[in-house]
Amino acid sequence: MSKKHKKEHHEEHADETWLIPYADLLTLLLALFIVLYAMSSTDSKKFQDMSKAFNIAFNSGIGVLDQSSIISQANQMENTQDIKRREDTKDMSEQQRQALQKQEQQDLENLKKQVDQYIQSNGLTTPLDTKLNQSQLTITISDSSLFAPGSAKVKPESRKLAIEISNMLTKYSDYEVVVSGHTDNVPIHNDEFESNWELSSMRAIRFMNIVLDNKRLNPKNFSNIGYGEYRPIASNDTAAGRSKNRRVEVSIIRKYADASKTVSVPASGAAK
Repeated sequence: MSKKHKKEHHEEHADETWLIPYADLLTLLLALFIVLYAMSSTDSKKFQDMSKAFNIAFNSGIGVLDQSSIISQANQMENTQDIKRREDTKDMSEQQRQALQKQEQQDLENLKKQVDQYIQSNGLTTPLDTKLNQSQLTITISDSSLFAPGSAKVKPESRKLAIEISNMLTKYSDYEVVVSGHTDNVPIHNDEFESNWELSSMRAIRFMNIVLDNKRLNPKNFSNIGYGEYRPIASNDTAAGRSKNRRVEVSIIRKYADASKTVSVPASGAAK
């Protein structure tokens, strides 16, 4: 009887010491997978949350990893990848910007060539001039070809010029266009205008209105301004200088000006 009892007692207490290394192996595998996850993920916060959850679930809150070092490694990897992404984006943006600058330069050169050809073919070398710089293409029109002295009404024979310019601008309708009026420094005071400010502003408006009769142009890209006598391009001490200062300018503004280059903008003047 005693032998039987002893045998049954022995069977109830089988050797389970193998579970200890098995549990350690599972713990090490869990740690390995967490480390691998951290190395492949750029989100250190998610890794930290997941690591804490596993540690609490399987180790009664006792950490099996040095979380601070692993999280630091994840943060370092994330920062490195962010820097690389920013550099890639910067390089791509720089390439795109250079391509757009090149296309813009070609557009403005083509437009200048069109205007210059029109000037030559119509014998308008004196009243018209063009200049392309790093900020804009400027078409300068002498006031004598557009207006009678002291008037802001465009001459009937000069409307054709405004219409031709508007037709040329249709191919470049996405550019901003500024129409500015200028006078010399001789004071004006008549029934229509009390100052050179008013005269220069109204001349710019009247010329711009004819240009915008072309419905293929978008008015939101146009603006006008009167500078009066305060942006001369020549001396007002001579009749020839005052004649140059009396003008209307149509400026097509660059969208992708190269800030690294010196912008040379001619001084504006007066129109009267």
